[in-house]
Amino acid sequence: MNTTCPFCTLEPSRIAGANALAVRFDDGFPITPGHSLIIPRRHFGSFFEATADERAALLSLLDEAHAEAARAFSPDGFNIGINDGAAAGQTVPHLHIHLIPRRLGDVADPRGGVRWLIPDKARYWPT
Repeated sequence: MNTTCPFCTLEPSRIAGANALAVRFDDGFPITPGHSLIIPRRHFGSFFEATADERAALLSLLDEAHAEAARAFSPDGFNIGINDGAAAGQTVPHLHIHLIPRRLGDVADPRGGVRWLIPDKARYWPT
């Protein structure tokens, strides 16, 4: 546990689901309704530091978050994302997986999805 980490010091009332190795909760700054985060209980920054058991626990809660968001919001799709390291945009150095429900029409053209992180390289299809 890191006492300066907002995820290590998460208020228990924010927890929507948990297992022995991971926790899920609603994002504090949601992109869309149902945007949730899944984190390991152990404090570390990179997905690549997770043990096999931690990865399984995270994915189990990702499945739970998906089922809940699908039931509650009936989205047309989902983005699943991990910002791994400061260069990738990670601002909280505690591994977290984003589950972001999406709707047709929430952006003009969703093609390319996460490729738009670097806009000049996003479009790879013919115009």
